[in-house]
Amino acid sequence: MKKLLLGLIYLSVSAVSAQKLKKPVISNSKKEFFSHQSIQLETDKIFQKLVEIRRDFHRNPELAGHEIRTQKMLKQYLIALGLEVKTDIYGYGVVGILRGGREGKKIAWRSDMDALSNDFPDPQPFKSETKGIQHGCGHDVHMAVGLGIAEVLAKNKKYLKGTVYFVFQPEEETFMGAKGMMNTNLFSKIAPDEIYGLHVTALPVGEIIVKPNEVFAYQKRIRIELQKELSKEEIKNLTNKIHTSLSRMNTGSKPWEIRHIVDPDIGLINPNTIFKDYRFMDDKLSAYSKKDHFFLEAYLYETNASCIPEIIPEVKRLVEDIYKSQLISVSFIQENPTVINDEKLTGTAIKTIRDIYGINAISPDYGQVPFFNDDFAYFQQKIPGVYFLLGGSNFEKEMIAMNHSPNFQVDEESIRTGVKYFSSLIIERLYKN
Repeated sequence: MKKLLLGLIYLSVSAVSAQKLKKPVISNSKKEFFSHQSIQLETDKIFQKLVEIRRDFHRNPELAGHEIRTQKMLKQYLIALGLEVKTDIYGYGVVGILRGGREGKKIAWRSDMDALSNDFPDPQPFKSETKGIQHGCGHDVHMAVGLGIAEVLAKNKKYLKGTVYFVFQPEEETFMGAKGMMNTNLFSKIAPDEIYGLHVTALPVGEIIVKPNEVFAYQKRIRIELQKELSKEEIKNLTNKIHTSLSRMNTGSKPWEIRHIVDPDIGLINPNTIFKDYRFMDDKLSAYSKKDHFFLEAYLYETNASCIPEIIPEVKRLVEDIYKSQLISVSFIQENPTVINDEKLTGTAIKTIRDIYGINAISPDYGQVPFFNDDFAYFQQKIPGVYFLLGGSNFEKEMIAMNHSPNFQVDEESIRTGVKYFSSLIIERLYKN
């Protein structure tokens, strides 16, 4: 893997002309303007401060439902910027409200807050000081980016037309936070027109990719309930039978080999990626007994929503071929929604960022990542939203931002990239009807 990653070809970020960076956003009332070049300069000024706060979050991680210190830090930072802050939404969530100089569109930016429960090796000198808990998914970086955007926009408040809501969401890892916020009628209270968010990933630092529609594969946990226990050999044979029948992928591809998402030939940035039009199941069914019944469970990953209804009948048929008299039921016991980017808004976001920072500033994503998902999907069910993947790896420095993995590291230059590009995007969107 190391040899593959070190040999990757980077997408270079093209030099951007001063003319594009100076593209003005005009305030008709005061005949004033700022440039996107000023956003870049402001980002550079606060970059080291954002790195320090990210490292503080990293040293002091908190699990879902326990983001007490994290909430306090976010609240203090946002209040110092002059934002109105609400913490009575859901759990330890925080919403910072930045009102521009004039009425206009309402845009939300979301950052998740919680850490992971694990003891993976962490090579950072600022490693977690809380045993068994780590920011091994990059939410510390997400919060730093969110705070950075808030600070850049706050410094340009008089030029802003509209309102920006900075939604710092707890409990993402448990897939409960976004739904919890929605159940408190968050969006009926703040009524944003659009919402944006990102996730750091193993792509090269400085690279941003996005795609319309599904970003991740649909993840379903299937359960088979039987009257009698199966032997290990019977479980293995049934697993192989189901796996073989359900699997669908391009010849020779292995979409479960997640490390290949960064490969320029078969990864997400290539139209011929292996991470599209596939279905596969975990190679092992977990087995347990309960109340004299026997259960088999496994996760399935499917890229096409239209194919999902055929899964349960097919698995039922396969089990009945061998254990018809023993079969009680086949069902999905977990089927979270997946992130689905608004098609029109995604196209607009790509064009906006490219118009400002150049054609290579953002790349199309041609695949759907398995295994991962994000409860950002619940926000998108209510309003149009776009979710970006932000590169965090630096292969020359052997920093690999593969989420939920040992030795997870993020090149902190990704913070600068996120703050700069998405501050510009939000400002441009505020000035569009």
